Amino acid sequence: MGRRWRDGSGELMVHAGDDEPPVTVPLEIASSYRARTKGLLGRDSVKGAILLSPANSVHTFRMRMPIDVAYLDRHLRVIAVRTMRPGRLGMPRLRARHVVEAEAGVMGEWGLRKGARVEVVVSV
Repeated sequence: MGRRWRDGSGELMVHAGDDEPPVTVPLEIASSYRARTKGLLGRDSVKGAILLSPANSVHTFRMRMPIDVAYLDRHLRVIAVRTMRPGRLGMPRLRARHVVEAEAGVMGEWGLRKGARVEVVVSV
């Protein structure tokens, strides 16, 4: 059930609970080695979120801002969410296949928490 995306943009649909409508977030997709390596480095902000795929860990060296990091399993279910300050090395998550990064504090507003499910809608 491997998912392969190309570098580009789309939307992240966050399904926080059965009775809650999904939250739609602008999404950048970074699937090439070069795009994943760059990620959010050198930016002062991000509009929405960025998906790193495949990925199971991140670092915040040379980052200018703290970020929220959500680790997703192969079914796009959130297995952990962490806030990381600049200059940190995140531990690899063995079950993680994808990582979503965003500005610190926003994932809670979106309902992106452990157990939530996400969908990636690619812009054509």
